[in-house]
Amino acid sequence: MSGFKDLRIVDNFYQTSAFFPMPTVMIGTLTDDGKTTLGPYSLIQPYYIAGKDYYAMLLLCRNSSNTAQNILKRKKCTINFIPDNRKYFKEAVRMGFPGDTPEEKMKDCIFTLEEGLRKQEDPDGEYPQVISESFQAFECTWMDSLDNAQNDKAGELNGYPEPYHDFNGITSKFGAHFILRIDKILMKEKYYNAIVNGVRAKDFPPVPVDYGYRDSKNFWYTKHRRPVPELLPIRETSLESVQYAAKRIDPTVQFTDEACAKLVKVPRIFLPMVLKGCVAWAKENNVTLITAQHMDIINDKRAKEKKKK
Repeated sequence: MSGFKDLRIVDNFYQTSAFFPMPTVMIGTLTDDGKTTLGPYSLIQPYYIAGKDYYAMLLLCRNSSNTAQNILKRKKCTINFIPDNRKYFKEAVRMGFPGDTPEEKMKDCIFTLEEGLRKQEDPDGEYPQVISESFQAFECTWMDSLDNAQNDKAGELNGYPEPYHDFNGITSKFGAHFILRIDKILMKEKYYNAIVNGVRAKDFPPVPVDYGYRDSKNFWYTKHRRPVPELLPIRETSLESVQYAAKRIDPTVQFTDEACAKLVKVPRIFLPMVLKGCVAWAKENNVTLITAQHMDIINDKRAKEKKKK
């Protein structure tokens, strides 16, 4: 091989046997007395992104952690994306020390907490707060019925006995996976406007990236730099191919030639899915002939947000 060495894979391989870039987030959960406590995490990623009734994130953590125990009890959490600020990262490292109680973690915490949208919509409900300094925050609910994890209970702090689930709930003696439905995405106005109106390089939030690797003394992360755009490759499908597919996608909804022309840059493998989405929009809006103007509306995923402004 060209200079590669065979490195032994050990526990926590993403930290001990690899350089693995990950996000730095603070997970907010509710304690027994209804207060919000925070814990730093990097093992968080999108899970359900399309084709489901909801969207979801996946969180991996120790099942004895305050975060895991609180999710098992109350099912709710917030995912707070903190900006690249050295003092914030230092605070995240401090709050990640294992074994500290929620009271010890939150004492003198520098982050500011505020109610999210779920509390505003349901004043009588109990929801963890979000971090005001975050550039975005997700309000989430654990989908405990997946993988029959609804009977998993809090309380085991020295390791859970078998049986274990495959992908949700208690998945090993010391591990847990939580599939978290995204109930709300909260976005600071500057970045909200960028997503709705079109993102430029200067519009990206300053995001810290945790390198994953840690040694006996330090966590390592890299500071945010201005993103660099790279143009997507353009491979156009022929207009005739789009027309052929569009005529056969649904007998009750047809497309004008101008509407089909709007789809020539869609990769062929995705064309049936895109056409079905157009048909679904047409039926919802009592349209039987989709025009180029209709395609502009369909393609603008942020149209509703723009109307609100």
